[in-house]
Amino acid sequence: MIVVIGAGPAGLMAAIQAAKSGKEVVLIEQNGKIGKKLFITGKGRCNITNNVSPREFIENVVSNPKFLTSAIYSFPPSETIKFFLELGLPVKEERGMRVFPNSDKSSDVISAFNKAIERYNVQLKLNERFEHFVFDGDRVVEVRTSKATYLVTSVIFATGGMSYPATGSDGYGYKIAKRLGHTIIELKPALCPLIVSEVFNANNEGIPISILPLPEGLSLKNVSLTVAYASGKPIYEGFGEGLFTSNGMSGPLILTASSKVNREKINNLFITIDLKPTLTLEQLDARILRDFAGIKNKSFKNALDALLPRSLINLIIKLSLINPEKEVNSITKTERLILLRLLKGLKLKLQSLANVESAVVTAGGISTKEIDPKTMKSRIISNLYFAGEILDVDALTGGFNIQIAFSTGYVAGNAAE
Repeated sequence: MIVVIGAGPAGLMAAIQAAKSGKEVVLIEQNGKIGKKLFITGKGRCNITNNVSPREFIENVVSNPKFLTSAIYSFPPSETIKFFLELGLPVKEERGMRVFPNSDKSSDVISAFNKAIERYNVQLKLNERFEHFVFDGDRVVEVRTSKATYLVTSVIFATGGMSYPATGSDGYGYKIAKRLGHTIIELKPALCPLIVSEVFNANNEGIPISILPLPEGLSLKNVSLTVAYASGKPIYEGFGEGLFTSNGMSGPLILTASSKVNREKINNLFITIDLKPTLTLEQLDARILRDFAGIKNKSFKNALDALLPRSLINLIIKLSLINPEKEVNSITKTERLILLRLLKGLKLKLQSLANVESAVVTAGGISTKEIDPKTMKSRIISNLYFAGEILDVDALTGGFNIQIAFSTGYVAGNAAE
C-alpha cells in the first residue's frame, strides 16, 4: 500500500498517478475536503499552470531550478492541460500564458480531481490527521493517523508549506521531516507584499509613513519598479502593476520582487517607482508645461489632476516641498525639475517582508540535496517521497508554483512502489 499524506495539488497528483498503474493508494487529508488551498488560488479562479515550454518554465523558477528540470520535463504544463481536459475540464489561456478553467471557478478544478480519485480507486480519508511513522531500519513500515494504522510499502509526504495556515499548510510537515534527519532550509515568505518604513521627499529625506500615509488601495498601472541597494545596484527591475497598502506595497510587480529579495537584508533595500516610464524627462517636462499653460492661475494642489490619480496627488505635493497654494504660473524651473524627479523616481525604504502566513508560497523547505530529483525519493528514508511546497523550491507568480506541485507529485506517484 502507498500512503499519500496531504490532499493539496502535489498529493492529489501523486495519489492519482500512483493509482493509475493499479497500485493500492490511500490519500490522507486532515481537512474535511480536498484542495482547500486550491480553492482560494488565483482569487478563486485557480491558475492551474503556465503554458510555456519546459525550458522557459525553468527560467521562472527562483529556488533550485536545476533540481526541478527532470520533473518539469517529465510532466510539463502541456501534460497538466491534457490531464484536466481528459477529466472533462475545459481550460483557457490568458495574458502571460496563464491557464485557468473556462468557468473561472476553482471548484471545477477540485471537482475534476474528485472525479479522478473515484475513477482510479484512490481511497480518500478526510478529517484524518497524520501522527507518526513506525520504522524498520531506514524504511517506513506503518503510518499512524488519528483514526487508523496503515501498513505501507511507500509513503509520499505532501503537506505543503506555511502560507495560508487556515488551509492546513501550517508547517508541521517541516518539523516531521527535520525529526527524520532532513535539513530544512530557512523558511521565508515568497510572492508576498513588502512593508516600507519611509518615503523620500525632494531633499532625499526619509519621511516615516506613519507621518505621511500612503494612498492605500491605489493601483499603479504601467509603471516601472526597481528594488536596489543603497549603492543603486538593482536586484529586481520590472514593468507592470503595483498596489499601495496601508504599510507598503503589493500587486504583481511587488509579489515578483519579493521572491527576488527575500534572501537579502530587506532593510538595506529601496523601491524606486517610475510613474511615467514611457516618457523621458524632457517629454514629461513638455507635458507638464502644456498642462500648466492651460491652467495658469490654478494653485499647484489643483494642477495635477490630468497627470496623476487623485489619491496620489497629495503625497506627491507633500514630497515635492512646493507650496500647494502657489499658482502654477509661478512654479520655477527648479521646482518643476523637483516634480519631474519625483514622478520618475518615487523612492521608498523597505522595512520587511510581509509575514509568511500572507505569502502565496513558502520559500525554503527540505534541502533538495537530500532528494533524488528523478523520483522525489528521500536519500535518508528509503521508501519516503516528498512533493510540492514542502521542498525548497519556488517560482514566480503566474501558475508556476502549482505546476511545480503537479510535476513533483506526478514524479513521486510514478516512482513509489
